[in-house]
Amino acid sequence: MIHRTCALLVVLAGVLSGCTMAPTYTRPEAPVPAVWPAGPAYQGQAGTSAKPEAADIPWQEFFIDGHLRGVIKLALENNRDLRVAALNIEKVQAQYRIQRAALVPEIDAAGSVSNQVAADHKLSVGVGVSAFELDLFGRVRSLKDQALEQYLATEQAQRTVKVSLIAEVAGAYLNLAADRELLRLAQETLKTQQTSFQLISRRFEAGVSSELDLRQAQTQVDSARVDVARYTTLTAQDENSLNLVVGSTVPAELLPQALSPSLTLMRDIAPGLPSDVLLQRPDVLQAENLLKGYNANIGAARAAFFPRITLTAAYGTAAGDLSGLFKAGTGGWSYAPQISLPIFDAGSRSAQLKVAETDRDIAVAQYEKAIQTAFREVADALAQRGTIDQQVAAQESLSTATGQRNILSQARYDRGIDSYLTVLDAQRSLYSAQQGLIGTRLTRLVNLVTLYKVLGGGWKEGS
Repeated sequence: MIHRTCALLVVLAGVLSGCTMAPTYTRPEAPVPAVWPAGPAYQGQAGTSAKPEAADIPWQEFFIDGHLRGVIKLALENNRDLRVAALNIEKVQAQYRIQRAALVPEIDAAGSVSNQVAADHKLSVGVGVSAFELDLFGRVRSLKDQALEQYLATEQAQRTVKVSLIAEVAGAYLNLAADRELLRLAQETLKTQQTSFQLISRRFEAGVSSELDLRQAQTQVDSARVDVARYTTLTAQDENSLNLVVGSTVPAELLPQALSPSLTLMRDIAPGLPSDVLLQRPDVLQAENLLKGYNANIGAARAAFFPRITLTAAYGTAAGDLSGLFKAGTGGWSYAPQISLPIFDAGSRSAQLKVAETDRDIAVAQYEKAIQTAFREVADALAQRGTIDQQVAAQESLSTATGQRNILSQARYDRGIDSYLTVLDAQRSLYSAQQGLIGTRLTRLVNLVTLYKVLGGGWKEGS
């Protein structure tokens, strides 16, 4: 009898909870162009359909360098932001289970012993359902749907954190590599300038060079010393930043020494179409889940205008002793439905519905803004991607040319044709060109990482 009553209540709850009063959800139109921008800054972007899209490339395949992959793996295991995001998923998942459980009657068991007088000893035991709401108008189901969308949004938030974390680790790793290379260049330049200074000192002592040449050579040495100290500080700060984002101290053997060739082998990727790419970004999906949740809230607010029916039912037995507790004729049951009909609330329910509808409209605007922001991030990355190779090529040519100029200037000075000022200018130009080449190579690598991130790559695991 108990099992039949419980089963009946469960079936009844399922039948009555099959619909809601929430508006039919329709995904808003994306407020961005159907294609990526075109123009001089975007040259070379056409004909990329043969390349894989970012979302289809796991990060283990995108990053080729084994040391960098090891650092990213450490970050995914130890980063505190990612850990918090995972715990938030567990929390919201539990909240969803709580809300979903409201669709099914909660059955409790109870027992009691009473002694009113010495001869009146009574035992009782029973099971029952307390204040179970019959979801006739979908209020509880709407709240369950909202909780589900909140849970899904939290999952997407974790994916967003993961994508951002991978890009942040790669960026910090590349910056450390570039600064270490700049430090080595500054140290080599300092050695060269010290050698030149010693040579000029001997020439000055012999009366061949002027004191002006000597002081100019000394300024070059001091300038190089400043750079060595500055890049020494920067590399230490880069290591601290990398350790923070990773969440633990990165082993020295995994740290980069320079922008090595293996770092430049990161796979190139195709941008795809905005309609395909942007709507699959975790942050955009998160905004859409939140929008769906607010849409479901409207159903709960609408249902509040209609009656709420709750059921309280119990079945049990009672007897004077334990042996007679389950004998025939000792059982009994009770059934107490209760209805709550809204009559006057001074406009409270109407205001709550207005709040729910306004929340939904705000979520629509936030969803559209998320798409617009994503479009802008991709367009910016593509604009840099379309010209960065030209910048690198031009900087390589400039570095080569200034190197030749430095050699010629030194030779002309040695023959007494030009002043030492010409040599100093050539040395400064060469040093600046070499620094610029490291900077543009870094920019190209960071651009690839950024493009991978903004196109939604990085959250899938490798096979």
